[in-house]
Amino acid sequence: MVGAGGAYDLGYHVVWCPKYRRPVLTGPVRDRLDALIRERCAEHEWPVVALEIEPDHVHLFVQAHPEHSPSYIANQVKGFTSHVLRAEFAHLRSRMPTLWSRSYFVATVGAVPAETVRRYIDTQNERPWRKGA
Repeated sequence: MVGAGGAYDLGYHVVWCPKYRRPVLTGPVRDRLDALIRERCAEHEWPVVALEIEPDHVHLFVQAHPEHSPSYIANQVKGFTSHVLRAEFAHLRSRMPTLWSRSYFVATVGAVPAETVRRYIDTQNERPWRKGA
């Protein structure tokens, strides 16, 4: 990508979990979360390279401008999705004090080729320990 005065290629692999790692990201919640993440990223012009939503965690591979720190990206996506999902799905308010845990994991994509990270996220459901789930 090209910005004012420079070119950049920043990719972030962001992973976060619901509070208590509860498996609540299924069915309509999962579908709505997918749409909300893509909406928020589009608002900030962060291309979503890959997105995988598991019942108890989320993998997001996103590209961003250097002015947006990884913590800003994680907080924007987590805060927005929590607010909307808890307003739309009452069971997310009654069972949990907050939707997301406070922590998250972020890795920059550089030492590992972006294609490797995308393939890793895209094949989450193909892992041997997930076959029977």
